[in-house]
Amino acid sequence: MGIEEKECTPSLAMVIIQVGYAGMNVLSKLAMDAGMSPFVLITYRQIIATFCILPVAFFLERKTQMKITTSVLFQIFLCSLFGATINQLLYFIGLKYSSPTIASALSNMLPAITFVMAIPFRMETVGIRTMAGQAKVAGTLICVGGSMLMTFYKGSLIKMFPSHIHWKYAEEMTAASVASPAAADHNLALGAALVVGSCFAGAIWYIIQAKLSKSFAYPYTSSAIMCAMAGVQCIIISVTVDRNTSKWALGWDIRLASAIYTGVIGSGLAVSLMSWCIQKRGPLFVSMFSPLLLVIVVILGWAILDEKLYVGSVTGSVLIVGGLYMVLWGKGKEEKKGSGKKGMEVEEVENGESLGIGLPLYASATSNGNEAQGGNKA
Repeated sequence: MGIEEKECTPSLAMVIIQVGYAGMNVLSKLAMDAGMSPFVLITYRQIIATFCILPVAFFLERKTQMKITTSVLFQIFLCSLFGATINQLLYFIGLKYSSPTIASALSNMLPAITFVMAIPFRMETVGIRTMAGQAKVAGTLICVGGSMLMTFYKGSLIKMFPSHIHWKYAEEMTAASVASPAAADHNLALGAALVVGSCFAGAIWYIIQAKLSKSFAYPYTSSAIMCAMAGVQCIIISVTVDRNTSKWALGWDIRLASAIYTGVIGSGLAVSLMSWCIQKRGPLFVSMFSPLLLVIVVILGWAILDEKLYVGSVTGSVLIVGGLYMVLWGKGKEEKKGSGKKGMEVEEVENGESLGIGLPLYASATSNGNEAQGGNKA
């Protein structure tokens, strides 16, 4: 039972993250519709997250014998640049110009993009002659096709029965931010493109984070440093883009609520848990839970924001999720094959030692097993 609970813990953590991200999408969209700059929102997010993670890192990892080298700091800097600053800025600006449902659906491209970008680093293999390799390639192409469909095809409105729990404030903010139909279509395409760009930045972060977790296995400390670095980066970018100090003011309104929520939940909790999950189960495991976010956001968008669904959005979402699970199915088949191969190597080692063949065979077998295991985890 203890082993089963240990195996389920990363899955439970990822479910909590997706629920938290769903709330963040809705609140952030409302704050930006109310006039809050995405640059300011992301900056507050990183600053608040830093102060949230620091106590956790201190109490949980203060007695460890960690060694923060220049190489580790550089890797954390790259994680902050791609995983926090670029990734989040592109996503939130894309969210501003699109909708929570579209942004959440397009973020499901992340596993496919991660798979493609991990190939040159030998963290993933194509294996086009195998069923698993063909599934991963086909799934990636389907994800791309779904994202293109969502971006450039709107289609007819899907009629749904009305929700009776609409948030009046949300309706007013959304209505006030609606532009002309032509401008709205242009903004939708721009927002979708920015969200896809954030997926590329996120994929780079996953790859770097996987490398970092092997050389510096302290997820809370690395997350705290990462958020602090990202906060400095966002301040520099925000001041460069817009020097209007009035945009930094926070009152007792949706802006303050969004800043606190994104900092505490969206970064403070999520980044720590994601770093831990990447360390335990690998980057592809983390990305496989993204469809859950889409389901939650669709429900919240319909129930609270009165968000409309169109044929293009729904069809594209289905294609993206279907392609995602094709990639994950192929990855799962490869992992099972790798585990079976590793088991055969261990059996050969045991037989070799019992026959007196000795150490050289043992060293060779375990070396190959470790290489295969490292590739599977990545």
